[in-house]
Amino acid sequence: MQLKEPGIVVGVSNRHVHLSQEDLERLFGKGYKLTPTKDLGQPGQFACDERVDLVGPKGTIENVRILGPVRKNSQVEISRTDSFKLGINAPVRDSGDVQGTPGIKIKGPNGEIELAKGVIIAKRHIHMLPSQAEHYGVKDKDLVSVYCDKEGRRLIFQDVLVRVSEKYALEFHVDTDEANAALLNNGDYVKIVEKF
Repeated sequence: MQLKEPGIVVGVSNRHVHLSQEDLERLFGKGYKLTPTKDLGQPGQFACDERVDLVGPKGTIENVRILGPVRKNSQVEISRTDSFKLGINAPVRDSGDVQGTPGIKIKGPNGEIELAKGVIIAKRHIHMLPSQAEHYGVKDKDLVSVYCDKEGRRLIFQDVLVRVSEKYALEFHVDTDEANAALLNNGDYVKIVEKF
């Protein structure tokens, strides 16, 4: 097995919500603006002070963090484990690909909304700049394999989506279920597998 250098930093993505400005105002009040609390690994992205409750057919998950900035369309990203608690059969999708996905009720302090679609389990992926894609020998939308070298839980993630843009920073994103399976934490490093 050959591994491409250098390693890529891991970003573990917990359940979260992206909101449109319209939905944000329905949940928090007219003219409401998000309150950034922490910058995320991708430029311009941030975790917010604001939290909401997700209400599914079988259960509720409270205090789910909103990520900013606001988007054109609202979207909810959960893990497979979360889907069991909520009673929602969320598909694995790339962010933004919500056609044919289930909806959910979201409760905020000033109201609630019912999304007709938008609940996904995010496809594991790597963000990178065009120069980094050239270095690794990949292009946007390629699928690669990623090796995780944590003793006792070494594994290879296959079908990892490559996302290339001048707006990105180099980072491997997995959800909490995937991270737990490989004993991965924020700030760990993984490597793209060239051949195996």
